Amino acid sequence: MKIDPTSPDLSAQIAKAIRDAIVAGDLIVDERLPSEAELAEQFEVSRATVREALKRLAAQSLIRTQRGAFGGAFVNRLSFEEAYGQQITTSTLLLSMNEVSFDTACEARYALERACAPLCAQRRTADHLATMRAEIHRQGQQGLSDEAFCASDVAFHRALVDGAGNPVLSYQLAGAVEAMQPLMNMITFTARNRSEIIALHTGIADALEARDGAEAERVLERLCACTQSLGSAVLAERARRKTDG
Repeated sequence: MKIDPTSPDLSAQIAKAIRDAIVAGDLIVDERLPSEAELAEQFEVSRATVREALKRLAAQSLIRTQRGAFGGAFVNRLSFEEAYGQQITTSTLLLSMNEVSFDTACEARYALERACAPLCAQRRTADHLATMRAEIHRQGQQGLSDEAFCASDVAFHRALVDGAGNPVLSYQLAGAVEAMQPLMNMITFTARNRSEIIALHTGIADALEARDGAEAERVLERLCACTQSLGSAVLAERARRKTDG
């Protein structure tokens, strides 16, 4: 593992070198990393620089530290569940910092979700359907706040994605459902017709219960069109008000 000693951020280089070794399989799960002193000697840097690199790796859940006589830094076994949060955070930051348009986010999210529909129709369990039905019921409750409706909307679509029974898809779509969708909800929640959304959600759940993936895709397409139309109307109205003001 080599680094460029002239780089201004040596700890980032060390973290990358160790991360690359983990990805390549040169460092395996539960293997103990060399000590801070050994790493400092290997990379020809201070122990403080090594310590900062290890903090970066721990923040990414790539390593864990243990105290005691048999302690040190060890390669961690990263689970999909642990990675969900990082995926959501990264997706949220990418969307907000790069000002991804509403239409682009909507197109991406529903394209990914439609890919899950046939798998969900085949593999969904009674629990997945029960979650969807419970969220549909919740969405129809009187006095439900906009924030609670949005949270229920996310939970409904999370169940659809998880119903596909593929942890890789669930991980990849964590950003689409739990990062893109809340951002889209922020734009549309004040203007949308809850009854229309509930009817579309019911259509999706009915199709999945009947194991009809094609119908679930068709209803998702209608939901996508509804969301895009509403978002365009809201953004156009905001632009008009800004111009008038």
